[in-house]
Amino acid sequence: MRLALLLLLFVLWGAAPAFATETIVIRDLRSPVDKSYRKMVQGMDLFAERHALAPAAELRYRVLVRKRDTDVRDVQLRLLGDTVKQPVPLAADGTFTLGRDAKALAEDAVVSANRPSQTMTWRADIRTPGLPANTRRLGDLRLECQVGMRAGLISQYPSLLDRFFNAMQRPADYCNGREVRYLFFAEQPIFGVALHDGARREVQPAARLYAGVLVGDTPQAERRYCDCEALLDRAYTLPLGDQSWPDDTLVELEPMDAAAPAGDPVAGYTKPEVAAALGDAKRLRFDNGYEVWDYGVGKGEMMVLIAPSGVAAKSRTLP
Repeated sequence: MRLALLLLLFVLWGAAPAFATETIVIRDLRSPVDKSYRKMVQGMDLFAERHALAPAAELRYRVLVRKRDTDVRDVQLRLLGDTVKQPVPLAADGTFTLGRDAKALAEDAVVSANRPSQTMTWRADIRTPGLPANTRRLGDLRLECQVGMRAGLISQYPSLLDRFFNAMQRPADYCNGREVRYLFFAEQPIFGVALHDGARREVQPAARLYAGVLVGDTPQAERRYCDCEALLDRAYTLPLGDQSWPDDTLVELEPMDAAAPAGDPVAGYTKPEVAAALGDAKRLRFDNGYEVWDYGVGKGEMMVLIAPSGVAAKSRTLP
């Protein structure tokens, strides 16, 4: 990794004259989480252009916490330019909309938050109304990724190299990849994610849960740079570019506290009993007291959810 970073810096240094330069104006050192109003309007334009991905949905933007002691209810937003100073109302769920203001565009305004660096992050929020609880629509999420990338909302990716190469891609190119490291966040801690289209249903592997921590992605030393830092138990990715899944595919999110299915073979056993029966596992413990144990079984895997009480809550086996 060090060699790769040095090579990247060498390439950037040598290629610097070939790139157009951009002047960055820091308007408020107390609020370095500012986002470009112009880019967010470009995200709105992209949403209008590709509304067919989510024809029944509207676009809102959303703020999310990145530190455990941050409360979204304490966040205040303003649209700030050289002369423009407007409050941006924030709903109780952390979402907001932006109007189109010619003067703010001319002044290259920013959407400013009263929060210090690395305490919050941003996402596009596109939701088809009328879906069941803990259910999203794949087309909505595909468009969320594209709008989020165009609007420049992502604070950090787990890898510096990822950030560099992702910056070289158009939003649609990045979001149409089969394995996209764009993090989505559920409303509550989750144990599983499944894609469901008609008679076809596919549970997603551990690699697409919790920012890939169980498969070696986003190690502890890098999590402070990740949008998932305070929301690791809610984070998931999807095969956005896999066109065998239509836009109307349902994304079913299984909360950690949902009841185990009847006949679960592991539910009710204590941690020592699970360890004695199944052996060593990759273990991930969350701030809420839950633990996920991941077992590789041949080319498949088995996951066990341990409740804060120390008893197995449920399990899942993938072929």
